[in-house]
Amino acid sequence: MDITLNNGVIMPALGLGVFQSPPEETTAAVEAALAAGYRHIDTAAAYGNEREVGAGIRNSGLDRSDVFIETKVWVSDYGYDQTLHAWDKATGKLGVDYLDLLILHQPAPDRFEKTIAAYKALETLLADGRVRAIGVSNFMPHHLKQLLAATDIIPAVNQVELHPYFTQPDVQAADAEHGILTQAWSPIGGITFYPGWGENRRNVMEDPAIAAVGQTRGKTPAQVMLRWHLQQGRSAIPKSTNPARIAENFDVFDFELSADELAAIDALDAGVRNGPDPDEARIERFAMVIPEA
Repeated sequence: MDITLNNGVIMPALGLGVFQSPPEETTAAVEAALAAGYRHIDTAAAYGNEREVGAGIRNSGLDRSDVFIETKVWVSDYGYDQTLHAWDKATGKLGVDYLDLLILHQPAPDRFEKTIAAYKALETLLADGRVRAIGVSNFMPHHLKQLLAATDIIPAVNQVELHPYFTQPDVQAADAEHGILTQAWSPIGGITFYPGWGENRRNVMEDPAIAAVGQTRGKTPAQVMLRWHLQQGRSAIPKSTNPARIAENFDVFDFELSADELAAIDALDAGVRNGPDPDEARIERFAMVIPEA
């Protein structure tokens, strides 16, 4: 299933995410995903595994043009010249000469003038043909409003935390108003059960309402959630390094949820963010230096 972005670029709706995938496991995960039929891989400078993603793509034997590569600029590389150089670092590690989608990883409101300068560099990279589409990640409606007022090109994508327990309807509405695709990170609620990511969190994978839909459809909770995203017009990038899980997450194109089932999943929204608050200044984390290629 493909989605046409607001600049006409076609992107596979379902991709493999590699957040928290150890570098030593990432190459094999990418190879397994591409063998299972994925054609979209999402990584980031801050993940420290762009090099291994590139190796997995090369090992697959697929042509470069057959794989949609998405990566992200980290905050320490914000600023016009710095972000142009971030493209050099990303393409050098990935071993490619262009990117399909390059996005800003955080709004970083404590230094938003640098965020604006970084986005203007993305606009230059797009004009030069070094990227095919540009976008943002973790931008709330007020961040988008500030960005749109200061730049020329509307982002193609806004990647945000989005799963049945946190659906961010205000973000989805703001994105839709401007023709921006909402892309879900933690689309099957992994952030609600990752070890060490917080205490006393309900595991969305064990939600009885989702399990009930899965039993009716003969599908797993993860497959139900991914289908929910796709039917509502979102992109989703589930993360796994387990080949069986990777294949399972891609096996979502042979069934359809009813309007009642979609509504039942929508009703699970608790409005509680599990990941970092995009409005918080995380000085130490933002300062992390991205190594050269």
